[in-house]
Amino acid sequence: MPLSGTLKRHASYSRRIAWSSAIIGVVFFVLFVLVLLMLTWQKRVRQHEQLLLRSSEDLQQVIATLEETLFPLQQYTQLSCSSVSRELTSRAAFADNIRAILLVRDGNAYCSSATGAFLLPARNITPASELGRDRDIQLLPGTPLLPTRPAVALWLKNPGAQESGILATINISLTPYQLLASYHPEITGMALVIGDNALLSGTQQVVHVRDLPPALAALQLPGHTLQFRLYGSTLAPRDYHLALLTGLLFSLLISAASWLILQLRRHPGREILQGIRRGEFHVEYQPLVTAPEGRPYGIEALLRWTHPVEGMIPPDAFISYAEAQNLIIPLTRHLFTLVARDAQALCQQLPRGTRLSLNLSPLHLACSEFRQHVQAWIADMPADHFSYVFEITERSMVREKNAGEIFAWLHENNVKIAIDDFGTGHSALIYLEKYPFDYLKIDRGFVQSIGTETLTSPVLDAVLLLAKKLNLKTVAEGVETRDQAAWLVKRGVTHLQGYLFSRPLRPEKLLSYYQNQARLG
Repeated sequence: MPLSGTLKRHASYSRRIAWSSAIIGVVFFVLFVLVLLMLTWQKRVRQHEQLLLRSSEDLQQVIATLEETLFPLQQYTQLSCSSVSRELTSRAAFADNIRAILLVRDGNAYCSSATGAFLLPARNITPASELGRDRDIQLLPGTPLLPTRPAVALWLKNPGAQESGILATINISLTPYQLLASYHPEITGMALVIGDNALLSGTQQVVHVRDLPPALAALQLPGHTLQFRLYGSTLAPRDYHLALLTGLLFSLLISAASWLILQLRRHPGREILQGIRRGEFHVEYQPLVTAPEGRPYGIEALLRWTHPVEGMIPPDAFISYAEAQNLIIPLTRHLFTLVARDAQALCQQLPRGTRLSLNLSPLHLACSEFRQHVQAWIADMPADHFSYVFEITERSMVREKNAGEIFAWLHENNVKIAIDDFGTGHSALIYLEKYPFDYLKIDRGFVQSIGTETLTSPVLDAVLLLAKKLNLKTVAEGVETRDQAAWLVKRGVTHLQGYLFSRPLRPEKLLSYYQNQARLG
């Protein structure tokens, strides 16, 4: 079923939807990239901490193993070099990373695993070592035999002795630790700091600690003056590239999903359901008057939709579309709810027995829960105040095979029936004979033909003559002029409805209308 022009305009916000989807995609892209970079940053910080911890634990294990090897040799400092040199050489040969083991007595190194007996002040070999301490470790730029290769000097003092003990020089290289760091391209280098000296990765030179660049992260070995430092950045270029590409991909997906969702939300069927939830519908009531007196005797409830963007939506547009989209039942139930709410105030002014007329869709009549819906609505209405009339088009009889049974049930529940738009549908005369109607509503198209030479004028005459013979009350809708009203009254029409008497009114204005009619009384 084609939409009306109003609903089509409302459904065709492609440019606005496209812009909204693009904005949603951009916002998502920015937030996604920021969150992903933050999470990656935290992950990299933890990885760098683990790298420092593993490197420190490995070096600490090397030092502990060397100390276990050297501690038994402390007793040899009381012996001559000739008696222990072979043992020193053997120990140095089978210990990893040891360059030389030296025996020191009274501050002088007198025996070496590498050269045998000699005499040299220990401070000449490692000037920064504190021989008075039980244990000391220093970083050396080189040793007498290998002056260009850095080494670590490990000093272990004999208990109770003065500047006597074991001094070992250890080969040091950051290559194993660089291999661990190679899995992190954001790490450009690392340094081992011992005291005031430091050894940088990728170089064999020892530098002063003050010459080192600012570190990315650092970790001090417990119980030592040793410290590992990392250099580089927390995030690698690939982290930025991955975040941007992933964010771009997901933002495109989000934009597409947003566009689809917004398109679906703009679907008029969706708009109707949203309008119900948002309270965009209201009811206006058009008075029905008796002929020829022109006194109000009833009202017809007419559903209206005020859209927040489009304003007033024509009833013919949204009702016909609701029927096409199988939404007429929730729409009619919403009408029931609104009418029941208004009726609590209307019953204070409108006289008891006022006729209340509502239009029903043939689709609702065919619903298996139709009777429960009607009973629930009547239960919500003020008790014994209104007289109910359901206006049903000829299409109802065509579509609903059990129309007679439904009509009988309505009469049992004191609901009268009006056949609406009579003469505009299928085989109307058959229905007048077959079903017990209470009212016959004359379509406004026939009323507008009054006073004109059209083919519908003879049809209207025939309809009115038939209603009179069947003793049916007639309601002419769309009466706009006094000539039309006079013509209809002359031909026996019992009730009139149209702008000549009143437009559809909100509940508060309807109350004023009845008050004015009472004063005119």
